[in-house]
Amino acid sequence: MTRISLTILAMVLSLAGCSKDSAKADKAASPDSLPALLVAPQDLMTVQNNTLSMGPTLTGTVQPQRRADLRAEVSSVVVQVLKDNGDRVRRGDLLVRLDDTAIRDSLNSAQEAQRAAVQSYEQAERQLQRLKTLRESGMASTQQLEDAENRRNTTQSDLAAAKTREVQARQQLQHTLVSAPFDGIVSERKVSAGDTAQIGKELLKVMDPTSMRLEGLVSADAVAEVKVGQAVRFRVNGYGPQEFSGMVTRINPAANANTRQLEVLVEFSTGKQPQLAGLYAEGNIEASQQSALMMPSAALAREGDKTYAWRVKGGVVQKVSLVLGERDPRRGDFALRSGLSEGDQLIRNPTSALKDGQKVQLTASTAAPASTAASAGK
Repeated sequence: MTRISLTILAMVLSLAGCSKDSAKADKAASPDSLPALLVAPQDLMTVQNNTLSMGPTLTGTVQPQRRADLRAEVSSVVVQVLKDNGDRVRRGDLLVRLDDTAIRDSLNSAQEAQRAAVQSYEQAERQLQRLKTLRESGMASTQQLEDAENRRNTTQSDLAAAKTREVQARQQLQHTLVSAPFDGIVSERKVSAGDTAQIGKELLKVMDPTSMRLEGLVSADAVAEVKVGQAVRFRVNGYGPQEFSGMVTRINPAANANTRQLEVLVEFSTGKQPQLAGLYAEGNIEASQQSALMMPSAALAREGDKTYAWRVKGGVVQKVSLVLGERDPRRGDFALRSGLSEGDQLIRNPTSALKDGQKVQLTASTAAPASTAASAGK
């Protein structure tokens, strides 16, 4: 009987001890028992109304509007290439020199033929004028006059043909000197000295780096949303997070038969723009805009399929359930349907150690992010 009583007594004492330990643990885990969370101004963000931009996605490449493929207009050998890839050129600068020996000989021959044709024409004209005088005095026949006029007309035609050949030879000579059509840079060199350049062979490519534009493609399904004059926001591969802006200036009236995409040309807005051609770009056309409360993704916390934010109000942090709407493809922010109001202050980068109801202490410390994480973890 004594042993049973002692056993029961031990069990009662044990349960009492467990109850005290549990009470202590609950007290230690309560928000009031946690140290205050140190929060600096840069750790907070304010919920504000902003513009939500929506529209079709656009992808494409950055290309210069002013570009020229310089090709050989005569068959000749390349004597000299004066510019290389990346060299800046001014309009009229000599870029490529072709061998002009044969063409110069043709020009000299055409000039000699023209001089002979001039002499023949002048002689025939003088003969015609003499016969006209003799015909008036009855000393020449009508047939002689007609023959002289025919010779004059023939030599006149020969002279015109000789002048044409001389002009053509001079133009051919000019084509042996290839010059820059506008100010820009050499984007691609195709030949070297000693190469044989047939008519139509590409010699150099010149582009104007100040005339860049985005040659983009959008799905034909979204063609009804795209209009000339709409704003476009996009990023260019190689420029990191930097965002560029532009405006739709032209919409191709025909979609690609294979990809079912429509070409859209976008002019850069004034300001900095890429100076390299061929870079990939991706963005969105701002087809519609509406005002909404916007939430940056950095301020969101997720648990399964639920989304929360940590609001600072009344000196404590509060866990608030959110209902999100559309995402702004330009900035990555989400439209907020319910859960918060304009002016609410939120923890900018919440951690999993935050507790609902934990006290908050504002501080001006520049090391607030580290202090916040440390305090939240205690």
